[in-house]
Amino acid sequence: MSMLLGGFDIGGTKCAAVLGIAEDGKIDVLAKRAFPTPNSPAEAIRQFGEAMEELLAKTLETGSLQAIGISCGGPLDSRRGLVLSPPNLPGWDGIDVVTPLRQRFGVPVALQNDANACALAEWRWGAGQGVSNMVFLTFGTGMGAGLILDGRLYAGISDMAGEAGHIRLENDGPVGYGKAGSFEGFCSGGGIARLGHAMAEKRIQEGGTTAICQDVAELDGITAKAVFDAANDGDALALEVVGIVGRKLGRGLALLIDLLNPERIVIGSIYARQEALLRPIVMEELAREALPLSLAACGIVPAGLGEHVGDAASLSVALYALEQARR
Repeated sequence: MSMLLGGFDIGGTKCAAVLGIAEDGKIDVLAKRAFPTPNSPAEAIRQFGEAMEELLAKTLETGSLQAIGISCGGPLDSRRGLVLSPPNLPGWDGIDVVTPLRQRFGVPVALQNDANACALAEWRWGAGQGVSNMVFLTFGTGMGAGLILDGRLYAGISDMAGEAGHIRLENDGPVGYGKAGSFEGFCSGGGIARLGHAMAEKRIQEGGTTAICQDVAELDGITAKAVFDAANDGDALALEVVGIVGRKLGRGLALLIDLLNPERIVIGSIYARQEALLRPIVMEELAREALPLSLAACGIVPAGLGEHVGDAASLSVALYALEQARR
């Protein structure tokens, strides 16, 4: 059975309206319209409504809209449909994004944070298909987790379940999620850049060289991509940085495996692009840190939806909303 689903992705700099067809365990994006995030939440909701109506008008032959899903960075209250002052969305203080869209389109509407939305998408249509217990890790700009436990999304009592990036792995280290030495500090784009900056600066001050950057003047331009590019070219310092990142990723995964005993951990963004470098290091650390029986039951895989996971995320929330409405 095919279902026409709508999605609304709310980001700090841009928003997107998406229309897709879910059928036979896959999602096909039919149309998409992106626009800069307005300063006013009310204006963002209005523009999304207009964009969705425009997309629906272009795809009349595909049937009627069944549900709408909204993906947004947290914190939020998914039960009441409220966005609660995310750091990248100033002015979005207790904003009800669900009710206006439910009233306008007359279909079930649901809100989830972006990590949960990506977890639902990978579970439905990506690398998590067929399992009942899965962890999705963003490993991009930040490190967040979405949890599928016993065949259901688990968000926690305050929609704060899965904030794996806040776990402290070391007493000191790159800052992530406001905490030095955190999982996000070591395993995120910004954290890797900060670690590369610190280690490259030390190497240059000691008279050495690295392909991560040529001199002190270039330190502030270091990115996670620059670190991995240098590592893939065999640069010794870059490989040292990647080794630290891989070991911390393995240690973080061991905590999740021991605590949740999942069947699969799906990792997006940086891991999906750099699996060849990271996987051997991660698995070596897991062999040291995780309970053997739990580790043997868990597959560690890159995200299956790749660069399309953002579009699929909000649509997976729409499907989830439809299923919840039918219960």
